[in-house]
Amino acid sequence: MTIRISSDSTLDLSPELIDRYEVSVVSLTVSKDGKYYKDMLEIQPDEIFAHVAAGGDLCTTSAANVADYIEHFTELRKTCDAVIHVNLSADFSACYRNACLAAEEVDGVYVVDSRNLSTGHGLVVIEAANMVREGLAPDVIAERLRELTSRVEASFILDQLAYLKKGGRCSAVAAFGANLFNLKPCISVVNGKMDVTKKYRGSFEKCLREYVKDRLEGREDLVLDRIFVTHTAVADGIAELVIEEIKKYAPFAEILETTAGCTISCHCGPNTLGILFIHQ
Repeated sequence: MTIRISSDSTLDLSPELIDRYEVSVVSLTVSKDGKYYKDMLEIQPDEIFAHVAAGGDLCTTSAANVADYIEHFTELRKTCDAVIHVNLSADFSACYRNACLAAEEVDGVYVVDSRNLSTGHGLVVIEAANMVREGLAPDVIAERLRELTSRVEASFILDQLAYLKKGGRCSAVAAFGANLFNLKPCISVVNGKMDVTKKYRGSFEKCLREYVKDRLEGREDLVLDRIFVTHTAVADGIAELVIEEIKKYAPFAEILETTAGCTISCHCGPNTLGILFIHQ
């Protein structure tokens, strides 16, 4: 039985990983100055940062629509028996709902809500691809993925709150206080939603060291296959610093560095970095 893996563009896997796991991707839409672009195909995060730095409004993202998904699934089904499609959390976007509506029109499509974002979502996609290679049936894969989603840990440290403030997700007073006291919030995905779970204080480098320690030290429940270090534009050496900190606490088989795509970039801005992994 031939099964294809599909996802939306918020999975934040590198082109090399998308090729390795043979993932077919549906792009969200990014709006910039009233013009619309296909996420990661027609616009990249550095263009978003340059636009905002030049005084432009924040860019926004919108879900792939039902017609996009119907076209995508129909094309895939020409060459396979079933499609496993993994979406960004339904609490963040209409992508999951639209994909489910499209799946009602195209036989053999199994839609899974990752309950996550960025490479937290990407981790679920990779596990889906591995299950296909194991020869599991599509309904079994979908069921196992839905169980897996509660075991994915995704979080990010933000060096600055300018984008959250500009987007109305953080008050001017809160942003001023964070800057005044040199606070760096940690945003975690909890039950499919984002929440501030801790505030670190000090330089970005100091906060990242504490953050990695908090997430990994003394853990005996880690699935050690892989961990992602996913970030927007950060200074040279920052990602390498985090990778070396990870090695102090856990022997992951793969430490994968990826650049966050347009969705995380639009909402969090530059100098955002997270570690994302699975626990038992």
